[in-house]
Amino acid sequence: MKRTPWSVRGRQLPLETPAVMGILNTTPDSFSDGGEHLDPDTAIAIGLQMVQDGARIVDVGGESTRPGGVAVPADLEIDRVVPVVEGLAAEGVTVSVDTSKAQVAARCIEAGAAIVNDVTAFADPAMAAVCADGGVGVVLMHMLGTPRTMQSDPTYDDVVGEVAAFLDQRAALAVAAGVEGSAISVDPGIGFGKTFGHNIELMSHLGRFVALGYPVTVGASRKRFLGSILEPVRRATVPQERDGATAATVALAVAQGVSILRVHNVRTAVDVALTADAMVPVEEHEQEIDRT
Repeated sequence: MKRTPWSVRGRQLPLETPAVMGILNTTPDSFSDGGEHLDPDTAIAIGLQMVQDGARIVDVGGESTRPGGVAVPADLEIDRVVPVVEGLAAEGVTVSVDTSKAQVAARCIEAGAAIVNDVTAFADPAMAAVCADGGVGVVLMHMLGTPRTMQSDPTYDDVVGEVAAFLDQRAALAVAAGVEGSAISVDPGIGFGKTFGHNIELMSHLGRFVALGYPVTVGASRKRFLGSILEPVRRATVPQERDGATAATVALAVAQGVSILRVHNVRTAVDVALTADAMVPVEEHEQEIDRT
């Protein structure tokens, strides 16, 4: 399947095959791995292992965006993420920083980050200029409300249409602010201000977002709606028990043309993404995989 390449900090990130983005949270309260990577040296070692396991991007975050997550000041977020970004970038890793604060993004770009992953799609009015000046790739995500409020009765008339329209609009605003169109990826924001039904609807119509013309990022890894699907068989699950369900979302996303898969379990996701991609019908003008 033909996918649009992604321009990140002056180079093209090829997406002939889907790219796995490993999640590396340096927070005490993230829903899946909170508290596991607080020490910078430990976090850097885990990030390097993700690359060994096949991640092409490591996404470093210093503020939890789980439902009900508490906001942290920029200086604390900087203290958490900059040493990790700097250490991974020094090893040649393509580093993304998961932040919605322009001040944090600027410091991380100085430290070597190649991508800014903004769950608010540039709600901070200074963010677009910071990213344009840094020449970094950006992920613009849809979220209804804030992490503190997003799961308080989210309502849509047409969740797929409304999310797609929002992302198209935010991408256009980013371009108008100086961000290169080729540097933009869009993310429908699975689990961010969506009910179970909304998440299922979005996952079933990812092609609508691919049709916008930007590489699409999907992050469904270990999320609560997957636990709801498993509950009749597994009863209550903790996030770490949802990797099999996450693998199904990876395969479904790849089959619909998604380019970037944001996950906790990198090794499994890489195996699933490559396998699913090999089974998606190849366009006539594209060369088939050499199976010799």
